[in-house]
Formats: sequence, C-alpha cells, structure tokens
Amino acid sequence: MGVVADLLDGTFFVFLALALYILLKHVHKSTARAMLVLVILATGITCLSALFEFEGLRVATGAVDMAAFGAAGSSALVLLLLDAQHYGLLIAQIFFGLWLAPLGYLAYRSGWFPKALGVVLIAAAASYLVDFLAAFLVPDLGKAIHGYATILPAIAEPAMVLYLLVVGIHTRKPKAERILAAA
Repeated sequence: MGVVADLLDGTFFVFLALALYILLKHVHKSTARAMLVLVILATGITCLSALFEFEGLRVATGAVDMAAFGAAGSSALVLLLLDAQHYGLLIAQIFFGLWLAPLGYLAYRSGWFPKALGVVLIAAAASYLVDFLAAFLVPDLGKAIHGYATILPAIAEPAMVLYLLVVGIHTRKPKAERILAAA
C-alpha cells in the first residue's frame, strides 16, 4: 500500500503542478515552467525510489528467489534496497524544496495571495534545502535539526492549500469577454 500511495501521490502532485502552472503562468511564464519542471523531477525521483521499496518488499517476503544469498544475504539486500529508497527520497527533497521557491514568487507577484504566504513558501524552500544538505553533509546535525527544518514547510504548504480551498482566487475576465458578457 505504501508503494501505491507513493505512486498515486506523485501522480496527483504532477496534476497539481499543472493546475498551478495554468493558474499562474500569466505572472511569469518562465518561473511557472521552472516550478513545473522541479515538480516533475521530484516526482520522477520519488517514483524511482518507490521501485526500490517495492523490490525490497519482494525480497523480504520471498517473492524473489534469493536462496543463493542465504538468509543473511537476503536481509542485507533488503536493507540496501530500503536504504536506496530512503536516500532517493532525500534526493527528491531537493526538488520538493526548490519547487516552493518559484511557487512562492508567483504567489507573491500574482496579487491573488497574501504576500506573506509567498514569503513563507520561499522560506520553506530554503528550509528544505538546509534539511537536505545537513542530512547528507553532516548526518548527526541533520538528525538534530530535521524536526525544526520541517516546521516552515509544514506551515507553508498547508497554508497554500487552505487559502485556495477557503478563500480561493478571483480572476478577472479580459476586457473583450466583459464587454461580450455585458451585451
């Protein structure tokens, strides 16, 4: 179920990014494209990482014949596959963080969202990157700061979703459409 959840999550994430691209491309098309590309990269890495998780599960449950490796070899392979999945998700975190920067910029510049939300999204991007760098470069520090580094993303991302769900946005019709609607 976890593998399927990761794959579905990735699929919905791409569709979310496409919707946000369509919504915000008028603000700055290149920045909106960058946001979309970063989401696609994050999703690709996440889905590839799910493959390692799935294969680790198959080895652990005996669905793959690993008798030649023995019990200890099979267990070591399972741990290796699960470690590959874990570090794959950490690598994907680069792009999970980076996509928030263009999103924050677009939200800030669009005028449809509170400027503070755009700033918090950009700060959350920086927080993701600090968490990633600490996890890879200074693992002990990474473990110590992980709980703190996830605070901003845990505020920024739900705040964006809640704002869209509760307040929404009101786009203006182009002048020609307003004239036709009035006639």
